[in-house]
Amino acid sequence: MSLSAFIETHIEALIDDWARHAASLHQGRSRLSFTELRDSARRILIEVAANMRKAQTAAQQEDKARGAKRELDQALDAVSVLHADDRLAQGFDLNEVIAEYRALRASVLRRWEPGPLAGPQALQEMIRFNEAIDQGITESVRQFSRRSERMRDLFAGALAHDLRSPLGVVLISAEILLRDDTLVPSSRHAAVYAQRSGLRIKRMIDDLLIFTRTRLGDAMPIDVSPQDMGRLCRDACDEIRQLFSEAVIDLNCTGQLGGTWDGGRLGQLLFNLLSNAARYGTGEIGVEVRGSDGWVTLTVSNPGQPIPAQALPTLFDPLTRADSVPRRAGIAAGIGLGLYICRCISTAHGGTVEVASDARGTRFTVRLPRDASSAAAEPPGGAAG
Repeated sequence: MSLSAFIETHIEALIDDWARHAASLHQGRSRLSFTELRDSARRILIEVAANMRKAQTAAQQEDKARGAKRELDQALDAVSVLHADDRLAQGFDLNEVIAEYRALRASVLRRWEPGPLAGPQALQEMIRFNEAIDQGITESVRQFSRRSERMRDLFAGALAHDLRSPLGVVLISAEILLRDDTLVPSSRHAAVYAQRSGLRIKRMIDDLLIFTRTRLGDAMPIDVSPQDMGRLCRDACDEIRQLFSEAVIDLNCTGQLGGTWDGGRLGQLLFNLLSNAARYGTGEIGVEVRGSDGWVTLTVSNPGQPIPAQALPTLFDPLTRADSVPRRAGIAAGIGLGLYICRCISTAHGGTVEVASDARGTRFTVRLPRDASSAAAEPPGGAAG
């Protein structure tokens, strides 16, 4: 008896094996009944057997081994995705989902008796079966990971949004205290520190909101208006000097620096680049802004140990830091979103951001069109990095 025929003939016993194993994995925590566990197993086993019977060429088998999407796998993919959704909804973790497939593979092969079927034909049956199981695992893991990441992103976005209101109260309270001329020096210092810390938390929340928005597929919104890049740079440098007292910033502005941008977003970009230089450099920061033709170029550089070459390709990815580059003593690390946010902001303006790092130091270069109005008008999905 062929393996696919064996699965169809003994499907009830195989389903019972699967359901008992799934119930033991999540005993007392799953709301799925034994019948529901059996139904999920039935769908997958039926499609596994059907997939094994479909003719495939050597080229198609090679495509499957590489994980390429194939039309003849659509039915198996669909039930695997549904299985992942069911398990995630019932609180299964990824290891438990994979363990189910591992147990199913072992159960089928253990029960199968090839009988007169032997040699190359039996081997081909096992290869096709393992291919189908691997395909199911791949699709289940892909869907489980995709759904899990989306849930985490939604939670992070909701948390960041809800933190804005109490943080706003803290910042307003600190501002009111600082307006009180009768405040004793020690209390005034405390209010200043509270305000600075609150602003730092606000920036983290802003970064987290951008991260979740872009991760969920939304374009970063920008609200453009006439701006002066020189003024934006001076304001950002002043802010960095207040937060990093040892930072020595050399700002050099040349050319026409007026343009149409989102001033708030560019302020965020500038702060992220400058604070990154303050954390990982020697304290000396060079800022050069040049306006020419229809573009404005911003360069932020700092001496210090170079970023490892292997870290450069992923430096602008979210939650990524070049941890092998030491920070200055007493300087806290960021949350790993700053450079990702810089890329999102520059892309939303129709510009670019690049990094170069060698023994002389590290240099970030942002190039923006003077008028970002057209980029701001792009439909959702066209401006997010």
